[in-house]
Amino acid sequence: MTITRRRVPGLLLALGAGLSALTGAVAGEAAPKEFRIGYQKIGLIVVARQQGVIEKRLAAQGTKVQWVEFQAGPPLLEALSAGSIDFGYTGDAPPIFSQSAGGNLVYVSAAAPSGDGEAILVKESSPIRSVADLKGKKVAFGRGTSAHNLIIAALEKAGLTFSDITPAYLTPADAGSAFANDSVDAWSIWDPYFAVAQARSKTRVLATSGQTLDVSAYFLANRTFADTHPGVIVHSLAGLTEAAAWADGHRDEVAKALNAVTGIPYEIQKVAADRTRFGVRPLTDAILSGQQATADRFHRLGLIPRAIQVRDAVWTPPRT
Repeated sequence: MTITRRRVPGLLLALGAGLSALTGAVAGEAAPKEFRIGYQKIGLIVVARQQGVIEKRLAAQGTKVQWVEFQAGPPLLEALSAGSIDFGYTGDAPPIFSQSAGGNLVYVSAAAPSGDGEAILVKESSPIRSVADLKGKKVAFGRGTSAHNLIIAALEKAGLTFSDITPAYLTPADAGSAFANDSVDAWSIWDPYFAVAQARSKTRVLATSGQTLDVSAYFLANRTFADTHPGVIVHSLAGLTEAAAWADGHRDEVAKALNAVTGIPYEIQKVAADRTRFGVRPLTDAILSGQQATADRFHRLGLIPRAIQVRDAVWTPPRT
């Protein structure tokens, strides 16, 4: 369920009730002096930063917000697990890799599905016409990213396996260069890099996340921080909910904000903004079951060191 402006009042009331319930639980604990948020320059998290919605909610208790930039989810969660940051946003795959490696993290909420903002693409001049044609080809994507999950799921849907391709594990910037100079045959990637690739050359989309699987991005926290400062987490989710409702109805302004922080032309960011789903969602059984299926897929392929239960890493706020 994606958050819309019509839904936000009820959600904010629910979050407010959660804050009230937390008051007694954290009354004896000092508020943190700093709240460190890991982010990538994409979507909702940029809107929340620009509008200062989290800062406004934490100002009264004297907590300052520090924003720490990352290029992708895996390094963000390495920092989260190590305690270098307290909170962050990533796609579906990074928390699975982190949890399997013993990461000290918890899921605190789900974001909206990737939809058509993540895709597998090839050059329009390529003889590759479908995902099935990727057999024996070199495909670029980030290891342990949501794009990694997309390529695996798309291959399986087409009757292939992950071993049927040659993976090129690259950062988005390096993958973009490899795709541009034809060092790889295909690229699995998310916006705005996806939109940039479409603007720079004629491309063909083989599959999008929305066409392939129903997965979410996630808001995550360092487990120790969340258990110690639950009110900060709930305040942050309330701020993000507010930002999501605004972004859903102001996509031109979202594109301008992303243009300002990335330098990527407004026209390209507008394409990305128009196909982005903005939302903050509860961690329902359906969402967690989908995430568990992804974790089981990665373990079956030997991509994570041990099997995990996703629900073991779901945060439950303390009750009075």
